[in-house]
Amino acid sequence: MSSARARCFFIFFVLVFWSVVRVGKCTPPTCYSRALQLSKEIMDVLEKTHRSPRTNECAKIFPKMFLDVHNSCVTAKLRDFLYVLENLPVEHCRVRPRIVSLKRKIQTLYYIIGRVCYRDMVYLTNDCEALDTGIKHPHYTEYTLQLLEETS
Repeated sequence: MSSARARCFFIFFVLVFWSVVRVGKCTPPTCYSRALQLSKEIMDVLEKTHRSPRTNECAKIFPKMFLDVHNSCVTAKLRDFLYVLENLPVEHCRVRPRIVSLKRKIQTLYYIIGRVCYRDMVYLTNDCEALDTGIKHPHYTEYTLQLLEETS
């Protein structure tokens, strides 16, 4: 009898433990974490769009985009990209599921950055060219330059 009772207690303990662990991981995302996650998803979908034979022809029309939510030019880049997606010259490109998904994700990120997280976002750079090329140029302030000169 006691071994059956011990098994029931063990099973009960394991179930309670795993339910507590699962609840602990269910915290809602912050604005910043959601923006980061969505920008990664957009870049993944964009890469798949360029690689897929079904959407490759449509993707050739897209401008180059390397998302960085820490760049102050990201809202303008998202707006321009949305304009291109909404005005694709080929009709079958507009209705492709991957293109529609990409458009929805970009609209969501644009809304999150522009409205929901407007005051929470911290922009570390304003290098608009980096969003086109993917190459980040370091921008040093006068204080940083002065420190670099003193250590050299």
